[in-house]
This record gives sequence, C-alpha cells and structure tokens, in this order.
Amino acid sequence: MFMKSTIAVNTAEGTVTLPLQQGLHDGATVWYVVTESSNRDDAQRRGVNYSPKLVNALGTAAVQSARRIGSQLAFSGTVDFSPTRVVVPGPTAFPPTTVHAGAVGDADYSPLVSADGRTVINATQVANASGLHDAIVDINFDRRQVTLDTLNGFYEGKRVQYLHQEASVELVAALEGSTWAPNLDAAPGLASFDRKSSARAAIIPIVNGPQGANNPQRQGLQSAVAGQGDPLNITQVVPGDNDYSPVWDVTPAVWTEAAITAGQRVRLTDHDDVAKLFSDGLLVSAGGGPANASLDGLRALPGISNCPVVVELG
Repeated sequence: MFMKSTIAVNTAEGTVTLPLQQGLHDGATVWYVVTESSNRDDAQRRGVNYSPKLVNALGTAAVQSARRIGSQLAFSGTVDFSPTRVVVPGPTAFPPTTVHAGAVGDADYSPLVSADGRTVINATQVANASGLHDAIVDINFDRRQVTLDTLNGFYEGKRVQYLHQEASVELVAALEGSTWAPNLDAAPGLASFDRKSSARAAIIPIVNGPQGANNPQRQGLQSAVAGQGDPLNITQVVPGDNDYSPVWDVTPAVWTEAAITAGQRVRLTDHDDVAKLFSDGLLVSAGGGPANASLDGLRALPGISNCPVVVELG
C-alpha cells in the first residue's frame, strides 16, 4: 500500500477507502480526495504519493488554481456529475459504437491543483450538489470517508490496483467510469518520460489481448468492453520512483494478425516486454500520437488518464 493516508484497501473487491475532504467552488460545497503531491514534505505530511513530475505542469491549463479560505480549498473549477455514463459495445466490443462520459469537468476543472504556484496536488473532486463520481462505492460525509472502485493492472510482472479518476478524452473517461477533464491534456510531456520536462508516464492498454472471462491469459480493451473484466493495463512506473506520475500517457498497443495466428498472443505484464514485442513487430501502435522513445517508439494515443496507483501485489 503506497499511501499512508489510506483508511482501508480491499484487494479482493478492488476498493480503497480514503479520507474525504471538504472544499468550495463559487461558495458551494465540493468534496475531494488527495492522492499525490509534487512536494516531498507535503506528500509525507498528507500521507499521499510523492510525484515530483507534477510540478512540470505548472503554468498550463492542466493545473487549476485554488485559494485557501480558512482550512478549505476554494477551487476555480468543478464537475457536473449528473450525466449518465454510456458505453455501447461495437462489433468487436472495442471500439464501442457510442460513448458518453458520466461526469464532465467545466472549463476550469482539472484534478491537478495549486494554491501557491509552487506545489501541485492531485485533488480529484468526487461529489457536489450535482451528484457523485461514478467510481464511488460508498461515501460517508459525517465520517469524511469515501470508498472508491479500483482497476487491476500490472507493473514489472506484479499486479497493481489503481484508481480511475479523470481522463482527457471522452472515450477513455466513459470506458473507465471517470470524469472527462479535457484540460488534463495540457500536461506537458506527450510521449515523453523525461522527469525534467514531462508531467507524464505511460500506461499501456492492449487492445486485442486474449479473451474469455475464465481465461488466465485474458487481457485487453475488447475483453473489458465485452464485460469480461478489467482491461489489465500495464504501467511504466509506480510510486516510490521519482519518475512516477498518476498522469498516465495512454499508449495503446495491438497484437498483429501474424502474432495471433502463430499463437504468440499472451497476457503481458511488463512494459519492457511490450517494448520488445513492438520492436519485433508482433505488436503495433494503436495510437496516432508521437512515438515514445522509452517504449521503443510505441505511439501515444494521445490522451491522459489520471489513475493513482494504490497498491502493488505480489
């Protein structure tokens, strides 16, 4: 478990319970959770993930401004939680024929927030008068606790569980059950892992991995949209590394027909394996963005998914 502020983790159910914090937007109450800080001391004090790369997003639309009013943060942007999430599977499940995000950030909203122009925190709004975030399993305003759904994924062969909070592209937001927050796409570092200039790290969805709800090799977006389980994406880094960022640069990959025919399609659990298979021509890019040199040229979508890593399992 990476965040010391975490109240409870249920790895079997795929949920995490976090402290619920009260803030303001235009004088009205909003509720939010904090999962990362770009400042080491602040991260330790809060008991959240340290992510120094977030500071690289300062000065862009990816970071919304806030100010302190007493003990509360007053945000410049907020979320409309009233829409109904819609995902209609396509002929091969993914891509879907119709998607609508279940929550939409306004023109000023981003989960990345700075109140002093120096430190950036990841402060996802999860509730306000318009409704609740789609990832909420349970919320207790009196006890100031919220239980959120997580997704399973992999890092270097180990299973991880991470939150699904916002995405900069409506397709991704609808698939995840997260808030559509277009401003996130202004975070610098598209297809870059450079800690000096990028606020991002890569997450790799496999589009057409093996299917079957009971198949131990199951993985992929087609499988997930078909209702077989989580997509089991692969992350490039986890908390504890100075390169970590929850601002995931979505970098999808597709198995080639040749690889499938040859029986080489398997579940992938390590970003280095993805890079090698891409170099060998067994995987190709599904994204149309720039090539990511740290993944041997696999292309970014482009699009961002804000997915803080909660726990790494064996």
